[in-house]
Amino acid sequence: MIRLSRPDVAGSIDELRSILESGFLVQGKTVERFESLIADYVGRKHAVAVNSGTSAIHCALMALDLAGGDEVVVPDFTFPATANAVVCTGATPVLADIDPATFNLAPGPVESRLSPRTKAIMPVDLFGLAADLDAIDALCRARDLMFIEDSACALGSEFGGRRCGSFGVASVFSFHPRKLVTTGEGGMILTDDDDVARKCRLLRNHGMERTSGGIDFILAGSNMRMNELEACIGIEQMKSLDMRIGKRRRMAALYNELLSDTGGVTCPVEPEPCRHSYQAYVVMLGDRIDRAALMRELLERGIETGIGTYAVHAQTFYGKRLGLEAGSLPHSYRAYNQSLALPIYASMEEKAVHEVAATLSQCVSDIAGT
Repeated sequence: MIRLSRPDVAGSIDELRSILESGFLVQGKTVERFESLIADYVGRKHAVAVNSGTSAIHCALMALDLAGGDEVVVPDFTFPATANAVVCTGATPVLADIDPATFNLAPGPVESRLSPRTKAIMPVDLFGLAADLDAIDALCRARDLMFIEDSACALGSEFGGRRCGSFGVASVFSFHPRKLVTTGEGGMILTDDDDVARKCRLLRNHGMERTSGGIDFILAGSNMRMNELEACIGIEQMKSLDMRIGKRRRMAALYNELLSDTGGVTCPVEPEPCRHSYQAYVVMLGDRIDRAALMRELLERGIETGIGTYAVHAQTFYGKRLGLEAGSLPHSYRAYNQSLALPIYASMEEKAVHEVAATLSQCVSDIAGT
């Protein structure tokens, strides 16, 4: 079986054992080292570790005082956690359609979704490809809006020579097993704002502050702490991040070459000035191709695939809450139905890429009847 994704966590066993033997398991020196490592890598002043990428978005939005009556523009084509975190603050996610070539939020659709209640724009660097971050930053500055970068998929990606996660008043990463750096589960908030960083540190730990007089709870926070074991795995992963990105980029280039003549399959793009990390390698299928049938056939032949991600407006909760019909954001809806994630991971061999590409081409031809 050629897996869709396979995390590489080798090299962590001895370090994990030492943490277990220490008796200090939560929010200690190892977490602090991991935070410093991420902040230095990205070029941010502060990094605040939490227990998931979703918690990172939620915590950042709370630290920025988003609340009921506020609106945050987000891309419709994303994992629903992006919108869920907005809802959990009491604010309203306003879903915008995507650029069909990049799968990312573009300034045009964003501007059409702005209102007097808009407080922030939160693009997603989907699949490891940066959104048009300069354009969105300029739009936020012109309208006096907060810019929050959901770079959950994009640790190590770049836009204009700057690393993803370095844009906006705050940004977030996820360390889910399909990400380039995994801690099993985990997330990180990055910011250059001292006050935002301080609030995030309080909010992740029940709003608790230690003072000379003892402990006081000064915010209504939650338990979003990262533990020492997760941070240890993350530190080990960071040692080989650039090497693993290089490997993914080579595999993506090989996929592009092998699939260039496959009708009904459009390979992902890498527009200037982006440097794609290929957290996922996602192609678009022609409308004549039954994706579900294709995925079943590939699995029968030993190849695991997945959908790209979700059209948020087409999910039951958001359709009802926001009054949106499935298909009302057409580019996102088409990507939801016709995008396909192919296997890609650091330990994948080139011969496996050849096998996936050849099998995909054959199955597409059979299903499309060409």
